[in-house]
Amino acid sequence: MRRKDREVTDFHEMIDIMKKCDSCIVAMNDRDFPYVVPMNFGLEVQGEQVFLYFHCAMEGKKLDLLKKDNRVTFEMDCDHNFILYEERMSCTMGYSSVIGHGTIDKVADEDKYDALKIIMRQYHAEDFKFNTDMMKVTTVLRLTVTDITAKRNH
Repeated sequence: MRRKDREVTDFHEMIDIMKKCDSCIVAMNDRDFPYVVPMNFGLEVQGEQVFLYFHCAMEGKKLDLLKKDNRVTFEMDCDHNFILYEERMSCTMGYSSVIGHGTIDKVADEDKYDALKIIMRQYHAEDFKFNTDMMKVTTVLRLTVTDITAKRNH
């Protein structure tokens, strides 16, 4: 990382950044160019292991690509703000971001409900019931994170 002054190395600070984010951009391998898609996500931490959960349709390009190669890169960012230095006549952007790698696998049907609750917890603090009929037509994915880096500029 070139800007070591912006690097976040504390695991718990990285998790705090991820908790503040409202979408996760996932990049998959697709022949000549990466296939990139923003997704809603849920965050689960077990000790030092991080898992991200996603939902999607039962078929489509994402699933086709993941069948061929389940290795992905992900990125999420938040805390955006414009920083103006009038005395220097310059500016920059404030942000917090996390980038990482991992592998994505389908969640078994019997584990979908718990995984969807993890996703919902990212966006709604209180636990609430949802229509489970939609689980029949929903694929749930779990990204097992292998490495993370983070940066912050405030």
